[in-house]
Amino acid sequence: MNRTTWEIFQGATLSLTRSGTLKDRLNDAYHNHLACIDEKDLPKELREDFRTFSHRLMREPPLLRGEDSVRATIRKMSNGEAEDAASAVVRMFSALQRSSSRPATATVVPLYGQVSAGGSIPAELHEVPEARLAEA
Repeated sequence: MNRTTWEIFQGATLSLTRSGTLKDRLNDAYHNHLACIDEKDLPKELREDFRTFSHRLMREPPLLRGEDSVRATIRKMSNGEAEDAASAVVRMFSALQRSSSRPATATVVPLYGQVSAGGSIPAELHEVPEARLAEA
């Protein structure tokens, strides 16, 4: 199943709200959600922020068995740095939502077949026939 970029960021943000240490949640958010994002799928105004975020999470080489550079970097982060990284995810998710929101448009479908030129509904259409009242 292909997820949209919005759904990926939503998943990452939800990962950050779950129980556990912030560093574990950040690792989960990146590996299970954000790692699969291709920069070109992001709006232009978010690409640099995402690139900076990704580079911040990959600056340390893996030192422990089974560890990758993201996990090594997160492990070495201070709590403040981890908070900043988590906040960056939430900010990008919020910005993504704002950049994709468009004014709502809808097609108006008349409920009645006849509407006068002035836009009002003829009086006979306001009345419910007695036969229909008896059915109810």
